[in-house]
Amino acid sequence: MVKAIALAFQWRKLQESGTHATVEEIAAAEKINESYVDRILRLTMLAPDIVEAILGGRQPAQMPLAVLMRRFPVLWSAQRSELLHPLNRHDVLGMINLVEKAVEGFVPNGITSET
Repeated sequence: MVKAIALAFQWRKLQESGTHATVEEIAAAEKINESYVDRILRLTMLAPDIVEAILGGRQPAQMPLAVLMRRFPVLWSAQRSELLHPLNRHDVLGMINLVEKAVEGFVPNGITSET
């Protein structure tokens, strides 16, 4: 993960200096897929404290590189909520659905619709 962060900032520097102006140019120079370059470059948009945690090896266990390679919010506060919190919105909604299915049709002993 540290290598990916370093690579992202190196590529961004190449873009800013004009050495390679586009994702396509970086991909061609590195002989890799453009979508991979794009996903790695996105890491430069991570909140500084998240980058520091990764570089210091203090990122949460539920935040492997595969999670960072997916789309994440641009707002730093939203990144913290989604990436640093053990349960993201998708997990919570999935858990709610499981609970709803589990209790569907459940009637506690002694309680009827007539009481």
